[in-house]
Amino acid sequence: MVYPGRASYPEPLERFRGTATPRQTAEQRADFIQFVASEYQAGRSLRELAGLTDRTQTAVRRGLAEAGVQTRGRGAPKVDRH
Repeated sequence: MVYPGRASYPEPLERFRGTATPRQTAEQRADFIQFVASEYQAGRSLRELAGLTDRTQTAVRRGLAEAGVQTRGRGAPKVDRH
């Protein structure tokens, strides 16, 4: 079985470029948390969000936890073959 290649995001979104610092403003943090929460719930992966926001997957996971979003399990959704 051939799997599709991973999407690559060579450049983060302009609004997040340079904001991945310990000294980010409250507005930048709130924007990041709101963005990852809404996009994750819309179906984007942690890897995609990390690339788009110029952060690590761990930082995205922490942002989701801060927003109260429960993360999905690892891997692709199971397919019912019955």
